[in-house]
Amino acid sequence: MPIVNRVAGMKDEIAAWRRDIHENPELLYEVHRTAALVVDKLKAFGCDEVVPGVGRTGVVGVIRGKSGDKGRRVIGLRADMDALPIQEITGLPYASKVPGMMHACGHDGHTAMLLGAAKYLCETRNFDGTAVVIFQPAEEGGAGGKAMVDDGLMERWKIEEVYGMHNMPGIPVGHFALRPGPLLAASDRFEIAIEGVGTHAAKPHLGNDPIVIGCQLHQALQSIASRNLDPLKQAVVSVTIFKAGDASNVIPQTARLAGTVRTLEEPVRAMVKRRMREICDGVAAMHGAKVTLTYDDGYPVTCNHVAQTRFAADIAREISGPAAVDDDVAPTMGGEDFAYMLEARPGAFIFVGNGDTAGVHHPAYNFNDDAITTGVSFWARLVETAMPAGR
Repeated sequence: MPIVNRVAGMKDEIAAWRRDIHENPELLYEVHRTAALVVDKLKAFGCDEVVPGVGRTGVVGVIRGKSGDKGRRVIGLRADMDALPIQEITGLPYASKVPGMMHACGHDGHTAMLLGAAKYLCETRNFDGTAVVIFQPAEEGGAGGKAMVDDGLMERWKIEEVYGMHNMPGIPVGHFALRPGPLLAASDRFEIAIEGVGTHAAKPHLGNDPIVIGCQLHQALQSIASRNLDPLKQAVVSVTIFKAGDASNVIPQTARLAGTVRTLEEPVRAMVKRRMREICDGVAAMHGAKVTLTYDDGYPVTCNHVAQTRFAADIAREISGPAAVDDDVAPTMGGEDFAYMLEARPGAFIFVGNGDTAGVHHPAYNFNDDAITTGVSFWARLVETAMPAGR
């Protein structure tokens, strides 16, 4: 079953919503304008219930099918609303109006597509059961998905299954990709504080150089993936910040390293954390310095449930055809806080193609409006197929 005709007719309207959101990006939980826009549209569509302020600034809309919600299934559909602290360089007519902020990950498109699905489902009601549309803040580092789950999202609306969608540059428009099991990585952060002994650069023997210590730490941390991890497993340990000193003739007293750890399995995640502590303690002892590791657990692994992944893949094939759906795509080491919702309820996360565009989190990225009808049709058919009318 191809693109839904009614959805195709809504494309320009949905694209206009998307571009308005794109022009007015907001960060983390401060998505007040975007959330208000979502609330206004859901009410105008005729949602049976519209609730703002879930998980601080999230919005939930409830759409009941032809027979109401008595004894029927409840399925959640989620989109994220927040932007990134990046200066846009696209030069588009609808480029960000806010300096230093832009929708560089396509959440403007995700929000607009789910709004389009909500409008279609409110108009047609061609299903029995309840569709819960979830508009989430703070995906980009703020764990807004966890905030909504902790605020009772699943229990309050009795959600039984939950699905999420993300655009993916490099996948052709009209195509989908997903897999059962781990799809995106756990994304943790770390910071290492080194305290040595500062001295004049001409007299290094009188000090304890934290830069030398930091360099050894950096090299040793790379041995975790190359020498401690089963070669058939995956882990990334990236030092992305190394700061020390202010003068060319002074060996500084302190240095700081920071970065991220990405893993696809909890045992691997635990091993990496343990080895990082052991390495920090060992290098500190070797140099007689103080080395302090602060390790922050971030988003967990985004792990798709088997049955729901198979179902989502079937819907994608109905929309785009078998050749346009990769149901065993390789995992990515990016992170995604939809993981919290998949820990709370069975469900699946799916990628929809954004075409040959700049990558996400790049200042030249832009969501491809040609993907709108594919994404909205997927949401519509998922609800109608999972909860068919008259059954």
